[in-house]
Amino acid sequence: MKYLASHSILTFLSALLAVTMPFLCHAEPESKVRLKTVVLDPGHGGHDAGCVSKDGKTYEKNLTLSIARQVGNKIKAAYPDVKVIYTRTTDKFIPLNERAEIANRNKADLFISIHINAVDSSSPTGTSAHVLGPSSNKNRDTFSESMELCRRENSVILLEDDYSTAYQGFNPNDPESYIIFNLLQNAHLQQSLQLATLVQERMGEGPIKKNRGISRDPFLVLVRTAMPSVLLELGFISNSSDLSVLRSKSGQDKLAQNVFDAFSEYKEYYDESGIIENTPAQDGVSAGSGVSSDSGGDDGSVRYGVQVFVLSRKLPAGDPAFKGISCDSYKSGKNYKYVAGDCSSIAEARSFLRKVRQKFPDAYVVKIENGTVAPAK
Repeated sequence: MKYLASHSILTFLSALLAVTMPFLCHAEPESKVRLKTVVLDPGHGGHDAGCVSKDGKTYEKNLTLSIARQVGNKIKAAYPDVKVIYTRTTDKFIPLNERAEIANRNKADLFISIHINAVDSSSPTGTSAHVLGPSSNKNRDTFSESMELCRRENSVILLEDDYSTAYQGFNPNDPESYIIFNLLQNAHLQQSLQLATLVQERMGEGPIKKNRGISRDPFLVLVRTAMPSVLLELGFISNSSDLSVLRSKSGQDKLAQNVFDAFSEYKEYYDESGIIENTPAQDGVSAGSGVSSDSGGDDGSVRYGVQVFVLSRKLPAGDPAFKGISCDSYKSGKNYKYVAGDCSSIAEARSFLRKVRQKFPDAYVVKIENGTVAPAK
């Protein structure tokens, strides 16, 4: 039985790679890319109600659809050239793997899955953002911090016909099934983390102010997406205060506005730094000890660099995450932005960007002024 379980997991991994690799290998050489298509995924639907309020009057599936449509309307109004696609626009059940396929078929640049949280206790409150992957804490078991949340969201497949075949034997209630996620590498991790960070920064403005942070978790709805993807939990339906916000028109509008504002800022980053060049490998990346130090840049001077990633924790000097590139860290809210290079001009930074992207494909050029990091114009 152990062999059969392992075989099923390997089969699932092989099928997953077969689906995603064609998309991951696609790039537009020598061209300026723009964020053209976003897929909004309202969680649950149809006979899958999702979480339900204690009084039985409010369903997660209705809240997610309402908020997702509001986010989409805001995007359409502000960016008529951006194609907005929904995984569902009515109270309909959509299998998890089909949600990802909708995004892949449409060659989406971004996938946002919207959900509402719930627990047995009425105390927990707040919003959180999740990206695909095992826990970022090497000393923690995969998804141990969000175990019940992952199991609940992934258990939706149990409502699908012949789910064991569609998901190659994956069992959302069996911890052994999650071994597969330790083998996966999210090719779009940094971009996904970037969007997640922007969303959580916006959510701190209310109407639900508790920021529960960003975590890496094995959500099946994110596994087969071949683009930057996030899953958002916009409050607790089990908390009376959060529920009051979620039920109100103004509360939903503000939550949607927060997601839109984060999308807008992410799009600006994406469009400004989206130069994908088909250039041969180059030597000479500014390598060093990988030292991470809170950089100054607060003397009024303007410098340029290449942002490689954003994390919610301070990395020690020589951390393997830097891949041998020397980086400075800049505090931004509850997160740290890690920037390589110290360039005097955008042109110099863009030249350096080509080298950094050999190790960090999602890197982009930024301006550092008064200790603040922002996309370079």
